[in-house]
Amino acid sequence: MEKVLDLWAAYGSTVVFAMVNAFFALSTYAVLSVGVLSFATVVFAAIGGFLAAQMVAHFQTPLFVAFPLAAIAGGLAAAVLAAAFLKLESHWMALASLALVLITKVVALNAPLLTGGVNGLIVPAKASPLELAVLLGLATLIFYRLYHSWFGLISLAVREDPAVASTMGIPPRRIQFIAFVISGIVGGVGGAALAFTLQFISPETYFIGIAFSMIAGTVLGGSFHWLGPVVGAVVFTALPTTVQAWCSRPFRLRYRLSCRRSKTWPKVLCYC
Repeated sequence: MEKVLDLWAAYGSTVVFAMVNAFFALSTYAVLSVGVLSFATVVFAAIGGFLAAQMVAHFQTPLFVAFPLAAIAGGLAAAVLAAAFLKLESHWMALASLALVLITKVVALNAPLLTGGVNGLIVPAKASPLELAVLLGLATLIFYRLYHSWFGLISLAVREDPAVASTMGIPPRRIQFIAFVISGIVGGVGGAALAFTLQFISPETYFIGIAFSMIAGTVLGGSFHWLGPVVGAVVFTALPTTVQAWCSRPFRLRYRLSCRRSKTWPKVLCYC
């Protein structure tokens, strides 16, 4: 039991942040599954995170209410953005969503009543790992059901070729709109989860770093299956901690000496 507690003390924060990043990766996967590359998940996360933080700070809203409110806010924002973004071509949509992330940061910095401005917001609540695990399990269950339903088949057709899908009676824009809303809902929950994990958020919290991390996690795990983003987010989050722990072992000096003696050793060992 002591070993388990020691492991949790050492890697507990990594597990928690892996679960938070999994929400962002699933949100990105939702739109990638219909052939849309968008960074708008960061915007949905910011909306959900700041709303949840304000509700808890000023109205003492319990977490089981704050999370659904963040999901609703993210979904509504996604519905509004989808109406404009889906009129653009894929690469222009990606650029527009990236520009929206920058605009969102500027707005957040200049709206201190809502976001705390440059000083940020203190979040007087913390989500437990069990609560995050339950939410993530519910999200993955929903994606599992969608993947094995008619929506999953239609999404695959739209992703491969929207023109061919439309000739089969499938409305690509409507399917992409639904995927956008799902992305907003999950992104809003992820933003609230990040706020309740850090217990302090600012405009810098929801910025480009999250955008590229979620894309990297989704691609690393695989964007063709609902489980891929979760696996990718876990690997992407745990990789720095794992490499740091591995390179700090007492016998790292032996690896360095071996690298000097032999040119056939992997270079990664030489730089640890």
